[in-house]
Amino acid sequence: MEKGCIAVAMVQRKVTVVHASRSHKRGDAWIDVHTFTPLGNRVFLPSTVPEARISSLDILSIFPTADKIGVSGGMLELPPKAYSEFIELSSRMQEKYEQLFSTMAASGKVRRR
Repeated sequence: MEKGCIAVAMVQRKVTVVHASRSHKRGDAWIDVHTFTPLGNRVFLPSTVPEARISSLDILSIFPTADKIGVSGGMLELPPKAYSEFIELSSRMQEKYEQLFSTMAASGKVRRR
């Protein structure tokens, strides 16, 4: 991942957009990134933990460098296609967690209030 690449990754069990803060080799186990949270309508702001080191296995998708991703003043704006991909990955992870919770609840490992 080259410095400045934009990707979708799992950070603290949440799907988020990340921006590589330096270049990394293919075999690197850890990636240094700036993290962003959605503000709405394709715009993202720095998260409460704006700098992180994440596992390379947590990268879900890397956006092509040809995509015109706007980064200015700490804000990041994704093009419509990239934003749709972010929404799709977020939805998939939400469904996965809901299914996991349902399975645990059915097995009696989770108490409902």
